[in-house]
Amino acid sequence: MKTVTLNARGQVTIPKQVRDFLSLGPGSEVRFEINRTGEVVIRPVVAKVTGRSPLAKLRGTATVRMSTEEIMELTRGS
Repeated sequence: MKTVTLNARGQVTIPKQVRDFLSLGPGSEVRFEINRTGEVVIRPVVAKVTGRSPLAKLRGTATVRMSTEEIMELTRGS
């Protein structure tokens, strides 16, 4: 595994191989734990189930007031 160096602010870049293995992307949260043998373990934080879709925060709000029929006409090119 690659060795990384702390920067002046105490930060490191998580190697791509580790990010891919843990399915980490921008905005992902991780937790650092120290196990009984003194090893430091990094774990991805799993989002709590809130009854909302994980995509809910990505949804926008339509500002154009069009009927479904008007939208369908636009997509059909009629």
